[in-house]
Amino acid sequence: MRQAFALTLLVLVSAAAAAQAQTKFTMSGKCTRPDVQQAAPAADAPDHAVTIAQGRCTPVKAAEIGGSSSKEGAFAEHGEITGNKGHVWGTYVDTLANGEKVFYHYESHSVVQEKAVQTMQNKWQIVGGTAGLKGIKGQGTCNGKGSPDGGLAFECTGDYTLPAK
Repeated sequence: MRQAFALTLLVLVSAAAAAQAQTKFTMSGKCTRPDVQQAAPAADAPDHAVTIAQGRCTPVKAAEIGGSSSKEGAFAEHGEITGNKGHVWGTYVDTLANGEKVFYHYESHSVVQEKAVQTMQNKWQIVGGTAGLKGIKGQGTCNGKGSPDGGLAFECTGDYTLPAK
């Protein structure tokens, strides 16, 4: 009897672990020049400014999350620039082809030249989603390179765990 209970418990735990498995993914995309972009001098040093930006992104190689591909993204961020170094924190909303959304928080470091990002590295976390993706979690990194039009091309890798059904 004790062995049957242990075997049943093992099967249930294994099934729960499989349902919570991490799925690895990669994606790439392009963000246009931000629709909203402002900087204000911080007043403590001549090369220090606080920033705010909002814009849109489109996938080049779309991520597939929960069986649906990324269709478009939007970001809003705040940060600071000191000399040629940028540091921002933001929120990214990934709208999938099926209409569901995935919410990310990120922190980026960049090299800036003449008010334009040259290179960028960030770490992100998936903090939630809509409909069947409520409760999704994940994490990863991105690298990016600025473009002459003020946009940014990026490549990301990471993993996510779908919520239990």
